[in-house]
Amino acid sequence: MLRANVLAIVIALLAGCTMAKRPMPGPVLPAPDPVVQQRPSGPLPLSTRPTYNLAGYPKAAQEGYVDGCETAKQSAYGFKDKKRYAADTQYRTGWDDGLSICRGTH
Repeated sequence: MLRANVLAIVIALLAGCTMAKRPMPGPVLPAPDPVVQQRPSGPLPLSTRPTYNLAGYPKAAQEGYVDGCETAKQSAYGFKDKKRYAADTQYRTGWDDGLSICRGTH
């Protein structure tokens, strides 16, 4: 009797596994075209000026700082020049510093 009950339970469990619906895969959509991000034209507004004195830093580091800071603030002026970031260590350092310093200030 016990053996029959165990066998019935095992069969019921196995039957439940075969009846489970498998989700159908969704349609494969093409990847969206990458948006080419560009810095807004014209001079940057006063609000983008850094709160720290960057006068002793190279121009590339200053520009990177502003771009990173505006990115952290999620403003319309947030920008990351990916080619320059990869090739110019001063821009990259400025961008990383601007992002990390301004991340907690907005």
